[in-house]
Amino acid sequence: MSVTTVPIHPIKKGSLTKIWLAVFLVAAAALLLAYTGTRNVVVNGASNEQFLAANADEDGVETTASGLQYKVIKPGEGASPTATDTALVKYEGRLRDGTIFDANEQTPMPVGGVVPGFSEALQLMQKGGEYRIWIPSELAYGEASPGPELPANSLLIFDVTLLDFISAAQMQELQRQMQAEGLPGGPPPAP
Repeated sequence: MSVTTVPIHPIKKGSLTKIWLAVFLVAAAALLLAYTGTRNVVVNGASNEQFLAANADEDGVETTASGLQYKVIKPGEGASPTATDTALVKYEGRLRDGTIFDANEQTPMPVGGVVPGFSEALQLMQKGGEYRIWIPSELAYGEASPGPELPANSLLIFDVTLLDFISAAQMQELQRQMQAEGLPGGPPPAP
């Protein structure tokens, strides 16, 4: 009985390292592709709750007890407004798909007279601060739709800059001055 021998040539030095490096690169590319695809589904196709859960894990995003999420883009200085104050803000509001539904370069608004999530966010800010806020639908308009640009149960995303704010007493004084000068902005004079 005869045994045929087949010579096995030795592997060149460094070939095994190259094979393992190639396997690692393929696995890393697959993981990156899977993450990118999953992230896209979470951003565009997930429910608001799933989106907020994924968003909460992003760097710098804070979540309050009410469920409001915010990220400080630029911190402000000084005190924060209260619910009775009037804030002067710059903002841009958009939906999850990126559709801008409202924007203003400079508008006064009563801190306690806006949707609860926006009011809560304003009370966290200081003058000069820039925040990105994510308002869950239950802290915004909920099942009610204020107009065709905002579907019911919309999660709202705002970029907000708190330019300034004044107290309710200062606002009343301004209104009295405007009324005394005959300018619009105050209640009509009593007969």
